[in-house]
Amino acid sequence: MMMRKRVQWILLGLLVCGPAFARTRVAQGNREGILHLGNGSELESLDPHLTTGVPEYNVISALLEGLIREDAETLEPRPGVAESWDISEDGLVYTFRLREDARWSNGDPVTAEDFVYSFRRILSPRLGAEYAYMLHVLKNARDYNAGELENVEEVGVRAEDARTLVVTLEKPAPYFIRMLNHHSFYPVHPPTVEAHGGAHDRSNRWARPGTYVGNGPFTLESWQLNQSLRVVKNPTYWNADAVRLNGIVFYPVEDQQTEERMFRSGGLHKTEGIPLARIERYRRANDPAFVSHPYLATYYFLLNTTRGPLTDVRVRQALALSLRRADLTERVLRAGEVPAKWFTPKGTAGFMPSQALEENVEEARRLMAEAGFPDGKGFPRLTLLYNTRESHRLIAQVVQQMWREALGIEIELVNQEWQVYMVSRREMAFDIARAGWAGDYPDPHNFLDLHLSTSGNNHTGWSDPEYDDLIHRATGLQQTDERFALYDQAEAILLRDMPFIPLYWYTRTYLKHPSVRGLTPNVLARRDYTAIWLEE
Repeated sequence: MMMRKRVQWILLGLLVCGPAFARTRVAQGNREGILHLGNGSELESLDPHLTTGVPEYNVISALLEGLIREDAETLEPRPGVAESWDISEDGLVYTFRLREDARWSNGDPVTAEDFVYSFRRILSPRLGAEYAYMLHVLKNARDYNAGELENVEEVGVRAEDARTLVVTLEKPAPYFIRMLNHHSFYPVHPPTVEAHGGAHDRSNRWARPGTYVGNGPFTLESWQLNQSLRVVKNPTYWNADAVRLNGIVFYPVEDQQTEERMFRSGGLHKTEGIPLARIERYRRANDPAFVSHPYLATYYFLLNTTRGPLTDVRVRQALALSLRRADLTERVLRAGEVPAKWFTPKGTAGFMPSQALEENVEEARRLMAEAGFPDGKGFPRLTLLYNTRESHRLIAQVVQQMWREALGIEIELVNQEWQVYMVSRREMAFDIARAGWAGDYPDPHNFLDLHLSTSGNNHTGWSDPEYDDLIHRATGLQQTDERFALYDQAEAILLRDMPFIPLYWYTRTYLKHPSVRGLTPNVLARRDYTAIWLEE
């Protein structure tokens, strides 16, 4: 009798849930070839030369393509707009041959001159692009970007003809090819940019629905702020026949609990993250939707070294030494994160610094007393800024309590939405700010050049000529051991001056529907949208 009732309940469940499941966004997306993705935050912009965040890159990499692509699993360089390239014996000159069938979404051919225009645009001092320093590897690019060189023709990029692009470097850079799949090297469509404000206008409105012209596998169809952004397959893309998705919809869901509910109700094929409180449950249940893999990224706190007590290196050292990173990763995060004892993620391309940051509360208290704040007496109430997300709030609360117990100081927590938070960071309108740096290419240089005095992403106010010199010298070295020796010295300077506090190295966790195929995990969390498809 009990068995009969159980069967009846199962049949009833199928009758009720079956049609409902068939009507979910995911089920419909599977039938129509439309991928639905959680994307964390609302975007600042879709201009590849004016964005710095991961949410923006997730979308831009569907709309634009650079000279190279990457293997979805190994991240090895693969032909993109450039079907082939040659490198001179001295490692300084790269000659790229562009595809004859590479097209913009309006049908125009993608030419070498488009790349020349784009590289010069992001380097323009008038544009003020935060990621311009990525292109400082080009000959004379740093001087032009700093306004010390007026003739842009002297920057190391030129079009030999419509399909031949020649790039000359300042010094040999063994990681240069790997840099090219970053959006700072993506091309923009010159006539469109010029028609809506020009190359140097930060408020240029070309990157909007109806005016966006890209050269990637998808085109921009619609963008409803704080709701969704939709892209559709681009028929002019050179490899359009290989693209199996008909479209992608990105959802800016900052609240991870809301995002999880959307996934569980059939509203998303993939989440951007998972609520911290739920990770251990998914792991123990061996849930097939749960995905976890290493991620080349560092979570850290920026310290505004131009403000109040944070101008004193002893205070910055004390703040760093007083944190129990292992407690944070093992008791709070619990997703396999590793306590960060220096900035560059452990083992990046084989790099391991010789010095490490270790917890030492007694030394932290001594330093605070020496700086004039024994047991926190007289220490001003500083603010800790973080962008909206439950995990950031929880981490900030835990660190706030650690500093209260160890140093006797009070820190006020301030939450801002992504766009406002990014403005506050750029303008250094904070005392302490939560930050994360995800690798743009798998080399320690990508993490250490962030702190150069010329870096547009250095939001600490700190600079050091010796540090700059070490990184610039390392750029021209081909031998890995010689390069890494200089990086080791650079990491030691960062630990000495502590312009930021490294907290942990990431592990990537998210939920993925089993109908999603071809989404291969990799340490940069890059997505090859041409390799993804959906099964009903």
